[in-house]
Amino acid sequence: MVIELGLISDLPEIDRIMVACRESMISRGIYQWNEFYPNQNVYIRDIQRKELWVLKSNSKIIGVVACSSLKDKEYKDIEWIISDSSHYYVHRLMVDPVVQKKGYGRKLMHFIEDMAIKNGVASIRLDTFSQNKSNQKFYQDLGYVQLPYDVYYPQQSDDPCHCFERILTHP
Repeated sequence: MVIELGLISDLPEIDRIMVACRESMISRGIYQWNEFYPNQNVYIRDIQRKELWVLKSNSKIIGVVACSSLKDKEYKDIEWIISDSSHYYVHRLMVDPVVQKKGYGRKLMHFIEDMAIKNGVASIRLDTFSQNKSNQKFYQDLGYVQLPYDVYYPQQSDDPCHCFERILTHP
């Protein structure tokens, strides 16, 4: 297994996994992703900024995560746990539904956390859909703390996304 920066040539496989994840969530009554988001333009931007990471097994992409040091405008009014440091923001974590529940999402998150610690980043921040209870539990099990703040993405849903943060321990 290897985790490496995503490339433009990876887009067809990334798109296939995204569609499979979206359909899997919809089949479970989770209307988090739709035809508007995420889309190839978002992934192209992530790749151009060198913020998209892919997990490969036998040269095949099985997981994807975006990690940025840029704070989205939706987060401007959030009172995070740590306010005056550098942070990473995680977006669009996905694992091919065919291989979910095997620790690959956890592997991607540990990769991001290790990278953050090496770079002296104070915390990792993210939001997750309020109707996706299994995703909330996933992040809580990894040590992320749910904050009393929500953000909204009207193109995706009328339901909010809950904000989470994990303080990192530096060596």
